[in-house]
Amino acid sequence: MKKKVLLRCLLGAPIGLAIGTIVTIIISLTVGDGVYYPVVPKLITDCGNEMNAVLLQAVCSLIYGAAWGGASVIWEKENWSLLRQTVTHLIVCSISTFPIAYFMYWMKHSVSGILLYFSIFFAIYLIIWLSQYSAMKKRIQQMNEKVEKNNLGK
Repeated sequence: MKKKVLLRCLLGAPIGLAIGTIVTIIISLTVGDGVYYPVVPKLITDCGNEMNAVLLQAVCSLIYGAAWGGASVIWEKENWSLLRQTVTHLIVCSISTFPIAYFMYWMKHSVSGILLYFSIFFAIYLIIWLSQYSAMKKRIQQMNEKVEKNNLGK
């Protein structure tokens, strides 16, 4: 199990970095002034220069991706209920994601900023969870139909 978590972390890390980079490109495109914004200006101030800020954000994106990759093993705990898997996964991902988002200034450092961050986080999580649940339910239904069809043919 530990080996599987480690392998998933190693796979998730570069995915986290890629997603982090894609997000900065999208943000820069939506600003629309032709400038690339690799990090939040406040992070540059805290880090002393843009290069240090970019490096810190890259490391944090690797950690972010590794955490989500490692947490994916939770879905393979077949002796756990779907509710337990979901709550555990949500807690692990929330705990690993929030500090990074906070220190990278991906949210305002205020109560309203934190509440907005978690509202968006939970909304996105719910949308992804519901889409995955619906897809899995459909696949199970199709498998059951095939089994039923094979049993009727005997």
